[in-house]
Amino acid sequence: MRQRLIYLIKVYALTVILFMVAKVVFMWANHEGHAFSAGDVWDVISHGLSLDLSTALYALIVPFLISIGSIWTESRWLRRILCGYYTIIAIAFTLAFVADTSLYPFWGFKLNAVCLQYFDNPAEIGASVSGLYMAIRLLLIIIGAIAIWWMYFRIPMWDKKPSNKKLSVIGDLLLIPLFIIGIRGGIDESTTNIGQVYYSQEQFLNHSAVNPVFSFLYSLSHQMGDTSKYNYMEEEECEALVKGVFTTESTFSDTLLTTTRPNIAIILLESCGEEFASVMPRLQQLKKEGIYFSQCYGNSWRTDRGTVCTLSGYPSFPSLSVMKMPEKSRSLPSIARTLQQENYKTCFLYGGDINFTNMRSYLISTGWEKLTWKADYTAEEQSTAQWGVRDDITFQTLHDQISKADPTGRLLIGYSTLSSHEPWDVPTKELDDEVLNAFRYLDNCLGDFIDRMKSTAAWDNLLIVLVADHGINYKNIDEQRPLERNHIPMLWLGGAVKGPRTVNILCNQTDICATLLGQMRLNHEDFRFSRDVLSKSYHYPTAVHNYNNAQLLIDSTGHILYDFDAKRFTVSNSKEPERMLRLNKAILQVTTKDLKER
Repeated sequence: MRQRLIYLIKVYALTVILFMVAKVVFMWANHEGHAFSAGDVWDVISHGLSLDLSTALYALIVPFLISIGSIWTESRWLRRILCGYYTIIAIAFTLAFVADTSLYPFWGFKLNAVCLQYFDNPAEIGASVSGLYMAIRLLLIIIGAIAIWWMYFRIPMWDKKPSNKKLSVIGDLLLIPLFIIGIRGGIDESTTNIGQVYYSQEQFLNHSAVNPVFSFLYSLSHQMGDTSKYNYMEEEECEALVKGVFTTESTFSDTLLTTTRPNIAIILLESCGEEFASVMPRLQQLKKEGIYFSQCYGNSWRTDRGTVCTLSGYPSFPSLSVMKMPEKSRSLPSIARTLQQENYKTCFLYGGDINFTNMRSYLISTGWEKLTWKADYTAEEQSTAQWGVRDDITFQTLHDQISKADPTGRLLIGYSTLSSHEPWDVPTKELDDEVLNAFRYLDNCLGDFIDRMKSTAAWDNLLIVLVADHGINYKNIDEQRPLERNHIPMLWLGGAVKGPRTVNILCNQTDICATLLGQMRLNHEDFRFSRDVLSKSYHYPTAVHNYNNAQLLIDSTGHILYDFDAKRFTVSNSKEPERMLRLNKAILQVTTKDLKER
């Protein structure tokens, strides 16, 4: 028994040490923009230890069971099973460590099951980074897996059966409650969770303390399919709280358009948060020519989510992508389907792979009739950017589709740009910073497109709606600076616009559908979560943004960012934080309930 117990202790200790080392590597690899001291490293390790100890017990279950089996037999197949198990563990741990460390600069949160939603199109994932980047990560995974397997395999095992089998069995049985209590995190009502390691006002330190293996497994077992975790209050109270937030009627005061039936182009600008406005002079100029919504905020942090928010006026969710759920997305309201009833022809343009994140299914099922995408271009054009066809080429396509359309007909075009995305591979270089340079390129493409459209007959009856699909983390601007990170431009341009105006009303990109339909004097009651921000009925302006089980709420009293895993504010800048928190929870409860019932 003693040999087996010592063996299990050594395996357990090695696993915990691996988790600690992974934390140090994570902090070192992601130090840019996140200053920390040696004391911070120690704090991260010490505060994250409880989660490491619990997670390590999961990894110890199989060796524990093998040790029990070896009480009665010394058969080699038990050792072979253990050898195979360590191979699996070594690969799994290394994948988690490398993926967690590599994804954090892009996403700003710990590894979780969200990443699985993007693995059905590996080629598109690779488009965000270079081949060398992927090769280095693959090499790290191979080396790391071999090293971890070797360390486990080198721990000396027992060499004989115990002399007293009954005593050994009793000893093993006594260890079972320790496993249960350790994995559970104690005997209190609260079980092991990510929030238990949060200790700092600096979110990077909290994230560093979280065990990536536990984070992934926890999110995998707490998917949004179980919406009961967002039931915070009685349904009547919840509906009462959100009643003033989500108004579906339009009460008109004036109109911004010269016609109620313009041709419409909705352009989603990839990653184009207001944080990049300083390097986009043409966009700044255009704000003075059209209707600029100066207080618009993105609902989410990824293109698939932002696209649904914009085109369906439907909210985003912290832990899932509705676009990836065809059984749900096809039931959503849609600006395309609504305008089809007004005899609009609908088409959508994207220079990338339209099958990525199930975009094709969503677009077709919500009323977009003609899809133009990467496959419709020449092989040479398809290879002009990592993600597909670069923006100057697709802007030309957009120009042709609008200018050559039947002038007596009604047209709705959706278009997503793609060049302002990692790896920022654009054909021009005006700025040294590759990120800023990509947005300058987008700005040039946009300005040139507008200039050429003005010279066409189609301009007079055209409404162009410009909006970013989401903002991004850039240098020290991240989700802990949510107002800067998620502020996005929303601008209406074209000959169908009466004249320049700035609308200083707080809103979300989800409000585009109801606001546009309201200006067109069309009913929009089926867009339950989209508000006509120009209507007199919009009397409680708010904006919501969510990501990775955290949700931002903004109103006239300030803003809060609440982490539902940690069960705490990560940002609280409001005169009434507790009232805002109840409203924040009510919004999440009512939106997830709506999704579940679709």
